[in-house]
Amino acid sequence: MTTLLKQTREINHLLQKTEKVDYSEVTKLLSRCMEANVYLIGKKGAIIGHALHEGFECGVMQDDLLEHGQLPEGYTKVLSSVRETTCNIRPKNGGCVFKEQLQCPYAGEKYTLIVPVVGIGKRLGSLVIGKFDTDFTEDDLVMAEYGATMLGMDLLRGRMDRMEEETRKRTTVQVALSTLSYSELEAAMNILSELDGDESLIVASKIADRAGITRSVIVNALRKLESAGVIESKSLGMKGTYIRILNEHLIEEFNKKKH
Repeated sequence: MTTLLKQTREINHLLQKTEKVDYSEVTKLLSRCMEANVYLIGKKGAIIGHALHEGFECGVMQDDLLEHGQLPEGYTKVLSSVRETTCNIRPKNGGCVFKEQLQCPYAGEKYTLIVPVVGIGKRLGSLVIGKFDTDFTEDDLVMAEYGATMLGMDLLRGRMDRMEEETRKRTTVQVALSTLSYSELEAAMNILSELDGDESLIVASKIADRAGITRSVIVNALRKLESAGVIESKSLGMKGTYIRILNEHLIEEFNKKKH
């Protein structure tokens, strides 16, 4: 079995063995195979995963960028402008690509490869790879592009999963609100207006007196919302009732009802 085929199979195995992919593990594998620094960068510059080649030391990268998990806006724009695989990029005038006023300690020996990460025609990020003392080979390019393709598929799947989860949460709130009577909806609105952020302690009798509704209406509204899984409530006796919002779309949907 050729080395390249073995390496691509390793990537396949790593991406398929768990439901939630650890992108740092993928970049570590690519780093080991290519003997290079590897960074998976999101569309807005977030460092999603990275692996540094043994012996690499750079204060700007390690202490500033990796520490905060974010690339500078300027370099993020540079990555976004790269529409196809671009290899063996050299630092201009020996300067740091992140901080132009600094000299790159690897200026004379650094080669950079940028591969766009795409899913269904949409740019999801970039795979940035840095080698030292030697430029990129054809096998490196094949490995990098294959890795970027597989990562793009997984990032897209993750995005679709998040969209589905958001849709499910919104639908859950809408269904929960549809079960409330007009008076219960009014009671729920008064309750939520009392919350400090996503949780608080409320006194149902005070809300009932102020809103001109019965306490039983408030209790029914809370029971229905809790049954739907959008809030959590707990009676604390004379102190009142502890309320915590479990679905972040609840307030948003209530605000729509107001208008």
